[in-house]
Amino acid sequence: MRLPLFVPIVAAVALAAGACGAKGAADSGAPRKARPITPVAGCDAAAWSDPADLAPDRAPARCKPGAPAPRPLAKKTRITISASTGSAEFVAPLRLGIAKGEFAKENLEVEFKQLGVADSIPLLAKGDLDAMWSAPEAAFFNGLQQRFELRWVLGNYSSSPQSKSGLWARAPKGAAPAAVRLGDARVGTLIGKGSVITYPMSQVLGRHGTSLKKVRFTSLTGPADTVTALKNGGVDAAWMVDPVWKEVDGRPGFQFLGGQPLGEPLGGLIYGPGMLRKNADAGVAFVRALIRIVNTYFTGDYKKNAAFVGELASSLGLKPEALTAVPAPVWDWEIRKGTTDRLQKAYVEGGALGKTVPESEAVDRTFYEEAVGHKP
Repeated sequence: MRLPLFVPIVAAVALAAGACGAKGAADSGAPRKARPITPVAGCDAAAWSDPADLAPDRAPARCKPGAPAPRPLAKKTRITISASTGSAEFVAPLRLGIAKGEFAKENLEVEFKQLGVADSIPLLAKGDLDAMWSAPEAAFFNGLQQRFELRWVLGNYSSSPQSKSGLWARAPKGAAPAAVRLGDARVGTLIGKGSVITYPMSQVLGRHGTSLKKVRFTSLTGPADTVTALKNGGVDAAWMVDPVWKEVDGRPGFQFLGGQPLGEPLGGLIYGPGMLRKNADAGVAFVRALIRIVNTYFTGDYKKNAAFVGELASSLGLKPEALTAVPAPVWDWEIRKGTTDRLQKAYVEGGALGKTVPESEAVDRTFYEEAVGHKP
């Protein structure tokens, strides 16, 4: 996403307000009816962690493989979910779950649509989509301020400690990363200031003597451009995604300054009114299937299993070497306390958001609590 694209995103959210109508505005602030939570076989105390635990080495929540077991809905239910791509690794549990029939075990029929955030938010708010596999970007919070009934209900992953996806900078040979000062540096990026990456970028810039307001952003058109611009001096620093950072890793004159905070998912599953209120049973069933997929297939360094990597690559339409080129992310369905506050702070700093909303209006942890049988 390039920086200029943020304006259409905000416009799309604002224009949809009228389409959603007054009823959506009234419903969005109403508390959701509490549902009973009972113990779930295979999910013990390790299936939940305190949201306030922000330790970077925190063990992610886990149930036993195959748990929580399916609890098929009485009636087959069709779920329509969107994501910006169908082939990136961040959609792996969703795509693999469809391929292996994990959602069908819950009597769910899942339809996948490839749509960007700008298109998905209004459709989700109106009920034309049931869910979005994405991140709480600035457009999400702008939607909440329009009183759209949306909630972030499930996390996705945090980076591996071995990953170097993040901000890289040109540096004098022999200079330590901590010594790099960026000041009013030219920073190359593929994303707009309304992306969740704004948050970790703000943190990294702060550690190196500058801020989102002080650096000069250069919009780049593709991952390969970030490498080219950094190598030829077109930019002083660039945010590089997997696996392009490997092209400068270990080379003199380039330093990795930091990436996504460890142990803190910045995206996942976002629900609209259909799953939040009208069909919460299906909402829990969909979350339960995703959690089971993580527990069964995405624990530890799953990329060491060549057969599984081949199966996963096939479901994503990728070559196996594209997956094994970078470390496995740490899949984590829980949402950390304060993440939405930190995201919004960065959006405001970058000028992508005017005001903020409290976490209680952006996050709903009750779906995964019910799925694993945890009573808060």
